This record gives sequence, C-alpha cells and structure tokens, in this order.
Amino acid sequence: MLPLFKSHFSIGRSILTLDLPSKCTDEGSDSVFKIAKDNKLSEVILVEDSFNGFLQAKKNAEDLDMQLIFGIRFLIAEDIDEKLSRDNNNKHKIIVFARNDAGIKCLYKIYNRAFAKGFGHLDYKFLKECWSNDLKLAVPFYDSFLFANLISFSNCVPDFSFCKPTFFIEDNGLPFDFLVQPIVKKYCKENKFPTQKTKTIYYNKKEDAKAFQTYKCLCSRGFGRQKTLEEPNLDHFGSNEFCFESWRKQNEIA
Repeated sequence: MLPLFKSHFSIGRSILTLDLPSKCTDEGSDSVFKIAKDNKLSEVILVEDSFNGFLQAKKNAEDLDMQLIFGIRFLIAEDIDEKLSRDNNNKHKIIVFARNDAGIKCLYKIYNRAFAKGFGHLDYKFLKECWSNDLKLAVPFYDSFLFANLISFSNCVPDFSFCKPTFFIEDNGLPFDFLVQPIVKKYCKENKFPTQKTKTIYYNKKEDAKAFQTYKCLCSRGFGRQKTLEEPNLDHFGSNEFCFESWRKQNEIA
C-alpha cells in the first residue's frame, strides 16, 4: 500500500509541512519528511494541487537521501471550453506524475497551461498532445470519473488511448468506499488497467483530524457558506483515517 502525502502547499487540503526534520518542534506542525525519516521510508510520494512546494520538497529529499515522486492533481474535462458551465457533468480528477527530470519539465508545462489558460482545468485533447513517456497517469480513488459517475450521477467517459493509467484503491471507512471499490476493480479488469492500493495522507495521527477540520474551516472563509466547527458543512468529512497512523496499521496488516 502506497502512502500518498499532501502538504500545506495544497491550501486547505493538508496540515503537513515540507520542513526538514531538524526544523520541526514538538509544538509545531508535523512534517512529511519527519514522518518519512522517523518511519525509515526511502521515498516520499507527494500528490499536490500546485507546484508551489516542489523546489522545497526536491531539495529536502536530496538532503535526506530520499527519492521524491512528485505528482499534480488536475481537474479535467473532455472539452475545456465547457470549463465554466455549471451543468457540465464531465469533470473529474486525474493525477499526473513525473518519472524523471524531463517529466518534471513536461508536468510544469501541463500545469502552466491548466492554470494560465484553463482556470485550473485541462482537457484530454491538450493532454494527449503533450503526453510523454516521462509521465505517468494515475486515477485517484476519490473524485475520479468512476466516483463521479456513481456518487454524483455524472457522465464521464475519459479517453485513455494515449496511456495506460493506474487506478488507486483506498479504504478510509467512508460509507461509499465499499460501493466504489468493486466498480474500480471491474472497470480495470475489463480494460486491463493496473490497480494499486493507496492511502491519502493529510495529517499524521487520527487525533489530528479535528485540527485538520479546523484548518479546512479557516481556509473556507470567504468562499460560499461560512463554515464553523459547530457547523462545518464539509463534504465527505466522516473519517479520521486519512493519516499516516492509519497507513502504518493497514500496511502492517496487509
């Protein structure tokens, strides 16, 4: 089972920093690299929503003699011209990983296009045009087209003719996990796509879930309905399993 870390550079998504272990204190925030070092991980898989933390992550990984596997999560649609349409039901998430330094350059080109011209969106036409063997496409368990089709009654039919994506499978104790898992496995079996068990990690310990909830509420200020701890209104926030503690336990059992 692969641990998929996300840092505070993905604003509102994680309370983990990218600080070196030597810079961490008991009173401060937990760090992805301190967790990795304390648990003797040889690599750090970082799935971010922006490129902002890449240079810090790369330098710290090199200083600690760890391999960094870096990916960006994108919102993608079949037609980017429909990106602002509220009734567009073809949007879903993908993750693009860089395999090497050449892949990082290509990934940055894709990122720049998405946020400079697409308001954070991609479409499959552009992705196919700039695709390279230096990249790897992964389909997240949550927010994927299969998840959207099942939970949100969307009608996503992605074009994977240019690559062979790996589909991530997770179990975080959410009510719909057991509904999505067999659909992912069936789709991959029918289309001969590989699957990989993963764990998305936003915080270190289960007890940190409340701190994460508080952080998400603070980051939501000014965006739609006000969120508070008394009335957080956070979609799908029904589990404290998105943590390294849970990954370690599940990985030991596996």
